[in-house]
Amino acid sequence: MAYIPKILAFAGSTRKESFNKKLVKIAADAARAAGAQVTYLDLRDIPMPLYDGDLEAEQGLPENAKKFKAMLLAHDGLLISAPEYNSSISGVLKNSIDWASRPPGENPFTGKAGTLMSASPGAFGGLRGLIVVRAILSHMGVIVLPTQVAVPKAHEAFGPDGKLKDPKQQASIEALGRDLAGVLVKLKG
Repeated sequence: MAYIPKILAFAGSTRKESFNKKLVKIAADAARAAGAQVTYLDLRDIPMPLYDGDLEAEQGLPENAKKFKAMLLAHDGLLISAPEYNSSISGVLKNSIDWASRPPGENPFTGKAGTLMSASPGAFGGLRGLIVVRAILSHMGVIVLPTQVAVPKAHEAFGPDGKLKDPKQQASIEALGRDLAGVLVKLKG
């Protein structure tokens, strides 16, 4: 039986009409078309309290942190669309990573392959935040693929169908999903 890559796709945003949710769904569809099994996760559906070592010591991991961690463990690859907040990572994405990496020595990120993308109304498309996300994930043991895409002027970039208006941008995001599926086949297949 041939290996089927399992990919978890999510955005580091909880906003209902998030540009980054739209973006990661494009990459997820392309990964599916390339033969991967893709699970889309909306972090809004698994809210977690702000990481607090005292809370962890008293109550252990919150249920939603356990769910997120289990999802990470069940997948080989990560498609992450990470919004840029003040030239850095969004609080919800960082908090999710922090909870999932607890307790020490139980890191569900180790050995995963991941691809990064971002969409922002700004001129850089979230590129500065991707530098921070890449550094964190690399430290956590994720093999972060070198190709990443940042979509500037995101408020103008998407059509009513959720696709990018610019065919070249659409193709570059689709390539991220296909490429991750292909790399996982080479690494794990």
